[in-house]
Amino acid sequence: MVRLIRESFAVVEPHSDEVAKFFYGTLFSIAPQTRDLFAANMEVQRSRLLRALVHVIQMVDKPDELLPFLHQLGRDHRKFGVVNQHYEAVGTALLAAIKKYAGDAWTDQVERAWAECYTVMASAMTEAAAADDGPAWYTAEVIHHERLSWDVAVVRVQTDHPVPYEAGQYVSVEVPQRPRLWRYLSPANAPNEDGYMEFHVRAVEGGWVSRAMVGHVRPGDQWRIGAPMGRLTVDRENSPDVLMIAGGTGVSPMHAIIDELAQYGDNPRVQLFYGGRTRDDLYDLEKLQQVAMHNPWLTITPVLDDDPEFDGVEHGTLADVVSRYGAWEDWDVLISGSPDMIRGTVSKMLVAGTSLDRIRYDPFTLD
Repeated sequence: MVRLIRESFAVVEPHSDEVAKFFYGTLFSIAPQTRDLFAANMEVQRSRLLRALVHVIQMVDKPDELLPFLHQLGRDHRKFGVVNQHYEAVGTALLAAIKKYAGDAWTDQVERAWAECYTVMASAMTEAAAADDGPAWYTAEVIHHERLSWDVAVVRVQTDHPVPYEAGQYVSVEVPQRPRLWRYLSPANAPNEDGYMEFHVRAVEGGWVSRAMVGHVRPGDQWRIGAPMGRLTVDRENSPDVLMIAGGTGVSPMHAIIDELAQYGDNPRVQLFYGGRTRDDLYDLEKLQQVAMHNPWLTITPVLDDDPEFDGVEHGTLADVVSRYGAWEDWDVLISGSPDMIRGTVSKMLVAGTSLDRIRYDPFTLD
């Protein structure tokens, strides 16, 4: 099953945009009521569909990783109002889209493999959603908005109930300026009983939600926050040493983990490579360096790839700089940043000898 799914998806993947459009067109045709679950602009949703599919394909032979991801996805989808009946229509549309673009690679065996795979996916998601007795989303009020630059802002919110996330996880967020367009963000602080959460947001090109968050969010705005997801977490009592690699606002989940670890005296070693194009991209560096001054288990290495005159930093891409230090064989590796940065860093580390089983990153990072 794994071989058939991966081989057929390799044929389909170059046509990913067309696959996503055909999928949603088919879904809305056979189940018109699902159209109201999404925003008018479907570009973001189509992109997320493909990222989720790629992530599932990568983990299809790793049930210990795949099932927790699907459980989180099922709990998160409750915020859309998804019910069990929708899953049958989604499966029909998904197989139809893959079949259309797989061409001669689509056989009866391939169809059975995809049907079996989707049954496992849907069952895991519906079971997790049914078992979750928490709210489908949490309400939060913006209490602070600070624009650090033209494209980066820090937003702090107060939730009506504490969101049960672990440091390093991410949540989906809906803002009143962009209804039904959910954006994934990682809290930059450790969980607390007060329901206080801090987010670092970069306005990405074409990012409807991120640009609204940076430019138009105001104190008093009411946000909706979905169920926590992600696996960029650290078990401080059982974890080996931890290598963190963060680009730009991808430092948020790393900051949250460091914030939590700083509450304890005895921790694994943590080495953070924090990178950007120019010094302005390292907006969180001073705060992290202050934490490192009082916590000998933490080392911060700033990295710049487009500011050669700046002293006191490593120069080059994050992938190049990290690889210069070796293969990090005995370390857990956490990576957060843009999709291009993650792909480049993972590829470079694999070439350098890092085991793929040691590397973790999350699939949803941008609009």
